[in-house]
Amino acid sequence: MAKLSSITEEERARGVLTISAGNHGLAVAHCSEALKLDTTIIVPRSASRAKVEAIRRYPVTLLEMGAGYDEAERAAREMERESGFTFVSPYNDPDVIAGQGTAALEILEDDPSLDAIVVPVGGGGLLAGVLIAAKAIKPGIEVYGVEPQASPTMTAALAAGRIVEIQEEETIADGLAGNVEPGSITFPIIQRLADGLILVSEEAIRTALARVAREDHLMIEGAAATSIAALADERLKDKRVCAIVTGRNIALSLFSKVLDEAGS
Repeated sequence: MAKLSSITEEERARGVLTISAGNHGLAVAHCSEALKLDTTIIVPRSASRAKVEAIRRYPVTLLEMGAGYDEAERAAREMERESGFTFVSPYNDPDVIAGQGTAALEILEDDPSLDAIVVPVGGGGLLAGVLIAAKAIKPGIEVYGVEPQASPTMTAALAAGRIVEIQEEETIADGLAGNVEPGSITFPIIQRLADGLILVSEEAIRTALARVAREDHLMIEGAAATSIAALADERLKDKRVCAIVTGRNIALSLFSKVLDEAGS
């Protein structure tokens, strides 16, 4: 909403285009309906069916392109160049980052005594926004990103000192899958401000998902469960921590399967 409410009349007239693994697309669809924007949303063919069907309920054009997120993002950027759409990146945009950073404002308003915040990382827009806001309000607070071990894109970038393309494995945290596009403004922010990144296994993600369902009676998706799984990290021991839980858009069949496997 921070991005779409700030575009010019000329940008509105060109129509909005975005790429998403699912959740960003849902947000753009919701805001586009509220702002009466003509919007096209591209998702990879591997996107969660639950997220795809949720987007279809909005008055937007939905296109499934590319086998995975990386191919879909390249297709979206090519469409932007050819058609002149106003492109809204899920992460590589200052207004998107600023909007997502408002989460940190609300967190620290609720609990100024926090020692740390844990944030799931895909392209890094949410983490970058939380870092800027949280560190401005409380410079001593620690902020950690968390990634699935199967898709450690930002971890690899920090290790290399630049954005690199990695070979990914399948992950239940589909909302965090995919490489980061070259030149993304999220990387230098994370490189400069983050206190570290935490990697979590597929088993830990599934266990966290089932635990939240069992103990808190909440249905969350794999990407959201990464922050809960990260709470076992030694760097967070004996600290007052907020874990940001970033979505609940998971197919009921997959959710049930995870619970069955966990014996919940």
